[in-house]
Amino acid sequence: MSVQSELSTITSTLEELATRLTALVEHDEGTGDGDVYTELVAAERAVTTLLRRLNRVSRAIR
Repeated sequence: MSVQSELSTITSTLEELATRLTALVEHDEGTGDGDVYTELVAAERAVTTLLRRLNRVSRAIR
């Protein structure tokens, strides 16, 4: 498997994860445990940052 196709697969998986995390954050906003909400937001941000970095790498190797 090429690096580009591997990155594409990883990126797709992370995009799905980011979507699911966003849904959890939006669902728990103001209704759940503050600590849990804070951790969900942090996880969402981390995944989003990782996606941006992987997209940059993917564009650089094309």
